[in-house]
Amino acid sequence: MLELRVRSTDCRPRAAGAACSACGARAFSVCGGIDGAQLGRLEAIADKLGFKAGQGIARQGDRADHVFNVTSGSVRVFRLLPDGRRQITGFLFAGDFFGLAPHPEYAFSAEAMEDATLCRFRRAEYQSVVHDIPALEAALLERVTHELAAAENQMLLLGRKTAQERIATFILAIADRDPLRPDVNGHVRLAMTRAEIADYTGLTIETVSRVFTRLKTAGIIRLLSVHDLRIELPERLRGLAEGRSREP
Repeated sequence: MLELRVRSTDCRPRAAGAACSACGARAFSVCGGIDGAQLGRLEAIADKLGFKAGQGIARQGDRADHVFNVTSGSVRVFRLLPDGRRQITGFLFAGDFFGLAPHPEYAFSAEAMEDATLCRFRRAEYQSVVHDIPALEAALLERVTHELAAAENQMLLLGRKTAQERIATFILAIADRDPLRPDVNGHVRLAMTRAEIADYTGLTIETVSRVFTRLKTAGIIRLLSVHDLRIELPERLRGLAEGRSREP
């Protein structure tokens, strides 16, 4: 696994946590509620890494020695089934934290979807810091609660919704996921491919493409490029996601 280490070449003394304080993703991260010496302690155990699009970050079955915090770019998380099929279980963006699992091995793989930077911590060291900083522990607990809710929503998405409801739900969800590239005038950035959307929603690539075309033809979305769209009729899209509107 190739890694690009991002280290400062500035040898001047810095205040504890200075680099972390300047991090653009800090406001959205679990470390957002701490500062000063506490933030400095966290920064002291962080490896700041850069990954190119497609590079592996963690691999299913490897020892879970590290935990990660995404600071820019995007990451796909997936599991490989015994027959070789891939199920994408999530897309991560700036501020997202992953890897703190109860098992000694990673139950998933993680790869950069586009160029990304992450803070990596040795799991044992991070757990020690969390134990000593209640605010950090509370932030992690809140993040776990959100992840459980997301898992429940994913079960509903895969188990009960139609293809069109799944894609509408996905578009609305992804529009709010990347805080460094917020939704402006309905603009949605799709860092993932249609194949990855298919793996996430449990559909085929052909079905995903067909639904996008239907939504475009109905004027609900406008496709700006392969990776960009604009939501033109948000209430109609929300109605489709919730099963309240008739499918176009």
